[in-house]
Amino acid sequence: MALFRSKQDVFSEDLASQIGESQTLGVQLRRMARRNKLAVASAVFLALLTLAAIFVPILSPYDPVIGDASIRLKPPSAAHWLGTDEMGRDVLTRLLYGARISLAVGVVPTLISMILGVALGVVAGYVGGMTDYILMRLADVMLAFPSLLLAMVIMYTLGGGVLNIFLALALVGWASVARVARSETISLKESEYVQAAKSIGVSGGRIIRRHILPNCLPALIVLFTLNIPSAILSESSLSFLGAGVQLPNSSWGLMVNMGRQFLYNAPWISLAPSAAIMLVVLACNFLGDGLRDALDPHLNNE
Repeated sequence: MALFRSKQDVFSEDLASQIGESQTLGVQLRRMARRNKLAVASAVFLALLTLAAIFVPILSPYDPVIGDASIRLKPPSAAHWLGTDEMGRDVLTRLLYGARISLAVGVVPTLISMILGVALGVVAGYVGGMTDYILMRLADVMLAFPSLLLAMVIMYTLGGGVLNIFLALALVGWASVARVARSETISLKESEYVQAAKSIGVSGGRIIRRHILPNCLPALIVLFTLNIPSAILSESSLSFLGAGVQLPNSSWGLMVNMGRQFLYNAPWISLAPSAAIMLVVLACNFLGDGLRDALDPHLNNE
């Protein structure tokens, strides 16, 4: 019993030193706010866009589905800031309603693929052996196919719709997440505090929950923010090609597709959602870069 307590004390001291040396997530995020104004501005932009998409029925008096034929293809004006489309619908209103689907498609499939990829990657990295080999070969098979082509095959098999997009993009995205989680796990399981936990009989599941996953969190947060724009671009491409969101729903990719026949006489119909896609993708990438700089210990000089 004395020997067990001695090992436990050693483990506690080692874990305390690890916690003392690493700064909390809140401190790291505050550092990012001080040092990277572009990342903060990107976070504010994404937050405001999300709030506008949620409260668009209050912000806009126009119907996103039913238009007014008397004002079809009107250019931007004080009444319609981004003009009207071929059915007389306010483009800004449709843009904000479309943001609900586009942002949801960016976050939900990414979150699902993160959960699935992290679970499989951590198990593969910690267990090793044949389990690692089988899971990583499965990931290699998924990565061997072009992601957009694979998503199109899934969508054409299952049919259009938002839920099927969620499923298709989640199935496409888990493999790259699993590889990152496996790499982080292999690095962490050889650390001193994990070896100390093993020496006192801590179960593998507890080690993964208490010591490996929390230390993987910074890299996974950065990966999450960087995978969101990829999902948005994939959904936009699928909707543009007719395999994504279907009418009467609206997404940015679908708006670009519907407006391309009016590029010469009403370019704002396609340019507005195209600009929205570009700005959201840039904002997510800037935010991801800022989080990486704040959370990566190798880039942390303070």
